[in-house]
Amino acid sequence: MAQQLSFDLPAKPAHGREDFFVSAANAQAVAMVDTWYAWPARKLVLYGPPGAGKTHLAHVWSAQSGALIISAADLAQADIPALAQNHVAVEDCDGIAGSEPAETALFHLHNLTLAEGHSLLLTANAAPKYWNLALPDLASRMQGTPAVELDLPDDRLLTAILAKLFDDRQLTPTPDVIPYLLRRIDRSFEAAREVVALLDSAALSRKRALTRPFARDVLDNAGL
Repeated sequence: MAQQLSFDLPAKPAHGREDFFVSAANAQAVAMVDTWYAWPARKLVLYGPPGAGKTHLAHVWSAQSGALIISAADLAQADIPALAQNHVAVEDCDGIAGSEPAETALFHLHNLTLAEGHSLLLTANAAPKYWNLALPDLASRMQGTPAVELDLPDDRLLTAILAKLFDDRQLTPTPDVIPYLLRRIDRSFEAAREVVALLDSAALSRKRALTRPFARDVLDNAGL
């Protein structure tokens, strides 16, 4: 029987506050975002591994505060004075280390945003002291910014994340699939995203229900 053609259509992520699951791994970060209006320095760094929920929380904060969201890599081409007229979330700040135009733009955005009385949220994979920024004035300001870590997921959080990823893709696994995946996959948000995408593609191409035996077969064939 011929396989059904499958198309890698992007799943639409849900970025609302009600879609963000709280556990011990991220409770402190969520509390800080929820009380953003009380940040003493009017700025905060959220850091943690890829997929930890930093982008989701940036969107939650944007919805709460009206903040604009921009990637740090795009700052060199941005209108910094215009951006600074708003609360701003800057994503992937550690990714610009060594880029003089981007580092300079972030430095000016930091100073102008705070001078205008607005707040600044920054995200990264690591704490600011590990960003390896070349601009000393920027490095000192980032290292002086309050920071909170989003940790690797515990069982409760990873269960919720897997359920959300399946729901984002409009997939309905049988009840034994997620407990099986918890024992099988690496304990990371990236692994959860990858396995759900893999199962989605396989279920579509093979026209199969998402059961535990099917999941086991797919993961075995993928060498996971």
